[in-house]
Amino acid sequence: MLTALKSLFGRNRKDDADHSPFVRELRAIVGAQHVLTDPSRTLPFRRGFRFGLGKALAVVHPGSLVEQWRVVQACIKADKIVLMQAANTGITGGSTPDGNDYDRDIVIISGMRLKKIFVIGGGKQVICLPGATLDQLERTLAPLGREPHSVIGSSCIGAAVFGGVSNNSGGALVQRGPAFTQMSIFAQADAQGTLHLVNHLGVELGTGPEEILGALDRGQVPESRINWHAGKGHDDNYATHVRDVDADTPARYNADPARLFEGAGCAGRMALFAVRLDTFPAERNPSVFYIGTNNPDELEEIRRHILTSFSELPIAGEYIHRDAFDIAEEYGKDTFLIIRAIGTRRLPMLFALKNRIDRLTERVPFLPGNMSDRLLQAFSRLFPRHLPRRMYEYRDRFEHHLMLKVSAHLASEARTFLDGFCAKSGTRYFACTPDEGARAFLHRFAAAGAAIRYRSTHHRTVEDIVALDVALRRNDRQWSETLPSDLDRRLIVKLYYGHFLCHVMHQDYIVRKGNPCPPIEAEMLALLDRRGARYPAEHNYGHLYAAPPSLQAHYRELDPCNCFNPGIGKTTKRRNWKAESVA
Repeated sequence: MLTALKSLFGRNRKDDADHSPFVRELRAIVGAQHVLTDPSRTLPFRRGFRFGLGKALAVVHPGSLVEQWRVVQACIKADKIVLMQAANTGITGGSTPDGNDYDRDIVIISGMRLKKIFVIGGGKQVICLPGATLDQLERTLAPLGREPHSVIGSSCIGAAVFGGVSNNSGGALVQRGPAFTQMSIFAQADAQGTLHLVNHLGVELGTGPEEILGALDRGQVPESRINWHAGKGHDDNYATHVRDVDADTPARYNADPARLFEGAGCAGRMALFAVRLDTFPAERNPSVFYIGTNNPDELEEIRRHILTSFSELPIAGEYIHRDAFDIAEEYGKDTFLIIRAIGTRRLPMLFALKNRIDRLTERVPFLPGNMSDRLLQAFSRLFPRHLPRRMYEYRDRFEHHLMLKVSAHLASEARTFLDGFCAKSGTRYFACTPDEGARAFLHRFAAAGAAIRYRSTHHRTVEDIVALDVALRRNDRQWSETLPSDLDRRLIVKLYYGHFLCHVMHQDYIVRKGNPCPPIEAEMLALLDRRGARYPAEHNYGHLYAAPPSLQAHYRELDPCNCFNPGIGKTTKRRNWKAESVA
């Protein structure tokens, strides 16, 4: 017990698991305290937020871009696999090892010490380094009356800007589409294993890699050296694209070739050092309408009218099913309360504390697993109901819930439409107060982690979670899923929520104990294939989905030696893309 306590609370303790020349080289580059090899200390970086777990030789925390370059150089020279990791909040295991069947040692390079953000063009654009978080970016831009691509959703759990760009994360804001940029600095290894730094940031920073990265480390980005026509900083065609409700293709999905460009959608197949992104004018005094119905067809009619007839697009349109409402209300309550109390800025610190508690309790034989989840769940039960009364009333009356957020000058148009629509249908709505609107959206985003909590606290009855991230066709009127009875009886509960106006749905299936998940997932995906849906929609392939041939070709072009994050999209984990079946 004493040993476990020392391991839990000790800081900067020297790891003794590996004293190889390679690990000593890493320590010489970044400092011994920033290279972890003890498995108990590397676990939070080796285990995904939802899925993924495997061995790693070391976890390295560079303190500058030059240090990151030198670490990547050392790894490639020593024939190590490089996993670039930001906040590790992804849900498909895409930034952690997946099992222990790799043919080389893995080094995880965490960028979370590199949190700098440089505001350029009076706040119209930003340059972000690897550890910059969405919450940090939002706070940086707020005094300028600007906001980033995503301001709700992933920002609630401390996600990093790089994660969104690398994974084509879509976010909830309808006008902006997936996170996208054509401007970045990155390193690639060629087929011979030689590392190259590429500066497509559109900023003159020097010539050699260390000169370029050193200048950026120091924030030397004078506007006289910026090319304002270097490329796109967001998907500026998405607002038109999403309005085409009769198109037979999804609005957005991860394998869309139109939204794959170098670092954008790279899925860790290169080492990103900086990205340059557009920002947007902040909406002032938006209105939120809470809509309830028992008829999914009516919700689809609302979607189609909004996208084709409104004078401008809403800010967001978020859907949640009654069952997901209930699970989030009980198992996402602590997340809701913590964010309401302290915001998102301190969430990474709380996640780190949670991981430490789990590391300690996992070493004590008589304590149950997932102790931190159990404690947080017990903590949440001490508090009264946390949602507005009118939301609970709609939960009792309606199966389907839509939260529509619009700008102040679109509010009257939205209200007029909803009044007319509700007068001739079974749908109803209420206009939220600012507090009700904030609580409604936070509740919707607490649903994303609620399934994980349910699994942790019901391990005796839950086999696991099948989590799907689905892009429906824009013209698909039958968006609400009905599963075959044989499949449905193997599930405890189905959680449906998502970005409804974009037809992007998150579908979490909590599987009953004794039912293997892979066959269930295969059946689910076959059903989606028959519907013409694409998956994943915005969380990238990770180790859960098989990448189609076109995307595999894209990965091979980015990473011909298969040195960066091999195995993503269920591709081969072996050097130089050698087939797994080849001896």
